[in-house]
Amino acid sequence: MTAFWTESDFDDHEFVHVVHDRASGLAAIIAVHSTHLGSGAGGTRVWHYPDPKDGIRDALRLSRGMSYKNAMAGLPLGGGKAVILADKNRTKTPEMLTAFADAVESLGGRYVTAADVGITEADMVTMSKRTSHVSGLPVEGEGDAGGDPGPFTAMGIYHGIKAAVRHKLGKDSLEGVHVAVQGTGSVGGGVAKLLAKDGAKLTVADINGARAKELAQEIGGEAVDADAIMATPCDVFSPNALGAILNDEGIARLDCPIVAGGANNQLARPEHGKILSDRGILYAPDYVINAGGIISVALEYLARRDGVAADLNEVRKRIAQIPGRLEEIWQESDTSEETADVVADRMAAKLIGR
Repeated sequence: MTAFWTESDFDDHEFVHVVHDRASGLAAIIAVHSTHLGSGAGGTRVWHYPDPKDGIRDALRLSRGMSYKNAMAGLPLGGGKAVILADKNRTKTPEMLTAFADAVESLGGRYVTAADVGITEADMVTMSKRTSHVSGLPVEGEGDAGGDPGPFTAMGIYHGIKAAVRHKLGKDSLEGVHVAVQGTGSVGGGVAKLLAKDGAKLTVADINGARAKELAQEIGGEAVDADAIMATPCDVFSPNALGAILNDEGIARLDCPIVAGGANNQLARPEHGKILSDRGILYAPDYVINAGGIISVALEYLARRDGVAADLNEVRKRIAQIPGRLEEIWQESDTSEETADVVADRMAAKLIGR
């Protein structure tokens, strides 16, 4: 196992917890970047990493992103993230989930988990039987917040795209605005449906081609191959799949003035923010625009901790504040000539005392 503190993505993380349960076959990494504002909160993803070091890097990068995301969203929580190192089939058993929940419980509330790639609402219920430090559980009452965070993430991205179109293109309406959506799962599909209601022109793609075609038919858009979506001429490219796609090659393929989507860690490396800017592309920092999901699960967790129900209206109110944060970042970027990602990072680092 690598020395975490020698990794380039190690950012003075508070702790990195290695989980190995021989009986269930579980291998996982829990990384907590900061608890300056509260418990380190962030989802757990199940993914196959051919090299376990890639899983460590993912956990380090994602947990740092959660520190920044929660801080910029005004939540009293720090940042953490977990990855379950799955086999090629991404095997996930109740025994593995139970062992993972026991590991979360052993941390005494320093880490709070929720759903991410490969984890379902039902999985969170399974984990909740072993630890109270989970969120994203099924909603019990009408008007209560909770459950799948995907639709709330999509809602925030939708608001953020409208803000980006207004800032970059000077348009208050999405009517006829062409958005290329990469990823048609809970988040990307939700974004596309919200945009379609406003009259946007949609091109969608997914590694699951059948799912993309089905969504395109539903919303009156067009489906293209997954490897073609980044080169699609459009007004907005919205990445809503896995991260690190904005690398040298990916940015060179873009034919758009705006990048605004929900994928985590979209910039492969810090210098790619400047490459985007040099091409005149407005970038919505991912951990700001995609904060809707964590806003939902955070308010759910905090309310449950205090013995009350989370208010759905409060979740929506906070998600509606995302465009204002983005506008503040873009305005400072325009004034200072620093890239949007640098401005956002500086704001977030100050909020967590770094």
